[in-house]
Amino acid sequence: MPNDFNQQIIDEFRANSGRVGGPFEGARLILLTTIGARSGAPHTTPVGYLPDGEERILVIASAGGGPRHPDWYHNLVADPHATVEDGVFTYQARAEVLTGAERDEIFARAVEADPGWAAYQAKTSRVIPVVALHQVAGGPPEAASWGAALKLIHDAFRRELALIRDEVARSGPGLGAQLRVNCLTFCHGLHHHHRNEDDGMFARLDGQRPDLAPALARLREEHQRIAALVARLQQVVGDPDGDPAEARREVERLTTELEAHLTYEEEQLIPVLDGAG
Repeated sequence: MPNDFNQQIIDEFRANSGRVGGPFEGARLILLTTIGARSGAPHTTPVGYLPDGEERILVIASAGGGPRHPDWYHNLVADPHATVEDGVFTYQARAEVLTGAERDEIFARAVEADPGWAAYQAKTSRVIPVVALHQVAGGPPEAASWGAALKLIHDAFRRELALIRDEVARSGPGLGAQLRVNCLTFCHGLHHHHRNEDDGMFARLDGQRPDLAPALARLREEHQRIAALVARLQQVVGDPDGDPAEARREVERLTTELEAHLTYEEEQLIPVLDGAG
């Protein structure tokens, strides 16, 4: 069973679609459910994570720098199958304990982004493990309606972009490696979402609601403009010598365009998706 502190975070996370307050406010957080190595019972733990592309996320078994690996890590070593809740989607994942140069490179990325990881490592004699969680199966957002699902997805993009804006604003003379990964992961996810809308939801609405043609045409045009901004941001952060000031400008441009687009899409489509339009 989770301790009282963890259970409070779990309850708040599930009640607020991944948003929590207190010490984890604004953090990238998941709920990780593993199978107890000894009990065989499911155990859910709030865990911070690092983006790492479209196919996996990374979790670090720091245990606050304690002398022992956390229970969830031992559970994953015994059984690498896990369930991940990210506030929008719940999906099945396969855990991979990273070793050697790959583990060291990713831990260095984490330390560069947040020196607290180095402080944890300094407190313990054990080598703090890094675990990749690969998504293997999932489903639609857990929402009361299609309109609510769309809003959940949009809000997740808003939260992630707000984190990236803050990270870019606080960056020093260069862009850190993890910050670059965060930006590129966000860009890939947004591109995938818009492509799915163009090929899926918008295509269905074309046939079902011809009166929406002007709105859908505008949304598709905005997708193209946003794609150009995303490509430019990817170019800037993908350059090892990229200028942080230029990255900040591109993130601000993307934020302005994307927020206007999401708001308009919600105004036009949520009533339709929920049957009120």
